[in-house]
Amino acid sequence: MARVRKILKTRRVGHTGTLDPFATGALVVCINRATRLAQFLTGDDKEYLATMRLGFSTDTGDLTGTPNTPVTDARDITSDKVKEVFGRFRGRINQIPPMYSAKKVGGVKLYEMARRGEEIERKPVEVEIKELELCDSTGDVAQSESGEFSFRVVCSSGTYVRTLAEDIGKSLGVGAHLTRLRRTRAGRCSLDAAVTLERLAELAQSGQIDQVMISMADAVAMPALQVGEEDRKRISHGRSIEYPGEGRFGDWPDGALAKICDKKNQLVAIAEYDPVKILWRPRVVLTD
Repeated sequence: MARVRKILKTRRVGHTGTLDPFATGALVVCINRATRLAQFLTGDDKEYLATMRLGFSTDTGDLTGTPNTPVTDARDITSDKVKEVFGRFRGRINQIPPMYSAKKVGGVKLYEMARRGEEIERKPVEVEIKELELCDSTGDVAQSESGEFSFRVVCSSGTYVRTLAEDIGKSLGVGAHLTRLRRTRAGRCSLDAAVTLERLAELAQSGQIDQVMISMADAVAMPALQVGEEDRKRISHGRSIEYPGEGRFGDWPDGALAKICDKKNQLVAIAEYDPVKILWRPRVVLTD
């Protein structure tokens, strides 16, 4: 984030979820007013390409760690067997957060405890594996080397792919760890539209930074309500607006969130629905 602040010459920079130190891929960065949206983006689904090596696990769950199980010959584990086991992990599952993670317990990050040689009991967390399939390291048809398999996974926010690989290994009767992890999508933001820090600096220097900016309205994955000028002014000043609870948008549940956009599709606010008074109350206002 420090490099982004320096490149864009602004202190108002935030992100919607870090990557593991050994991982690569898309990181959503919010700039200036868009930092107010981070709370609505952190819960978006994520998509990854990962490669797991069967045969032993490590204390970090990836290739940077120290082996913590005996080495087992996994050459007899076939792609068909891995595909069969994948079926047990699709849907809602429980995961125990790894010690080498940024999750806090008692205000202390787990990885800080792990680096001190400490290990504590962690409560399982429910996550959802929406898609899980074997592929090669680029996402194409599955190919495997001895004891190594690549897969694509679409999962809910908070899922640890390292833990997923370890649990798959346990179901196969061997240790497992990740040798590669690449985030290809976070919510609506895909790797195809991402730029490197070097490219970002070039665009900033040439005054072409808008080429890679995603509009706030496009970044948020929630229903959109378009309003006229009068309602735009009202909600911009923190006042509620009326909008039918029925009609082309269907019935809105209590507390539903929606994007309030003007006629030019500029995001004005994120609002919450009150079904009793049939009002939309602004949660976050994005206009100055």
